[in-house]
Amino acid sequence: MRLDQVPRHASTPLTVPVYPPRPTRFTDREYLNVVYRTDPDALRAVVPEPLEVTEPLVRFEVMRMGEVDGYGPYVEAGQVIPVRYGAEEGEYLHATYLDSFAATAAGRELSAYPKVMASPRLHTEAGALVGTLDFGSERVATATMPYKWQPLDSRTARGQITVPTYAVKIVPDYTGGLRVCDLVRTRIEDVTVKEAWTGPARLQLFAHVMAPLADLPVLEVVSASHIVTDLTLAPALPVYDYLTRTPSR
Repeated sequence: MRLDQVPRHASTPLTVPVYPPRPTRFTDREYLNVVYRTDPDALRAVVPEPLEVTEPLVRFEVMRMGEVDGYGPYVEAGQVIPVRYGAEEGEYLHATYLDSFAATAAGRELSAYPKVMASPRLHTEAGALVGTLDFGSERVATATMPYKWQPLDSRTARGQITVPTYAVKIVPDYTGGLRVCDLVRTRIEDVTVKEAWTGPARLQLFAHVMAPLADLPVLEVVSASHIVTDLTLAPALPVYDYLTRTPSR
């Protein structure tokens, strides 16, 4: 392989690309979202500055990806936190768990998503939409809401999933330090809301040292939604450099 050919590859192994180096289109991406109130001190302990916690809320989400360009179907679950960066309201991606290695690697390498391999699932059972997350053989989260209980306005649904999202991008160097430590911003684009529902919900989180979702305890369920969409995930862009402690240009 010639010198000029090496940088043309998106990932290693060089002869077996793990993911395509382009924006990803999702078809029939299905969400179960449960927003809950939690301990504000616990939130402040995990949300990095310069992001600001606006309310003591967390959104637990389970997403079943019906079809994803370059990856195929997979399931993802995690926690996102409402925040403010400057004058902009958004969400901080606290932790996400997937059953696809390619999507996990791409999320970490191409963007800044805090993705970890695990076993999330979204299914219907006995009249309920059920979202679960297992880490190894241990259950760490169970969310339920009635299946297609009450229609949700499509504009409200769109607003729930299109707010800007922030995450921390870390790339180590070869001496034990950091080469990159950035706060990055991305957003979902080109959204078509196909279905949107709301209703009552329940959420249980179970303590696990490798998947510490329960460190943000459920004090009160505030709202829930079930949304089916087509969308495109835009590339991530840096907004703050932690190494220089300055906003990115």
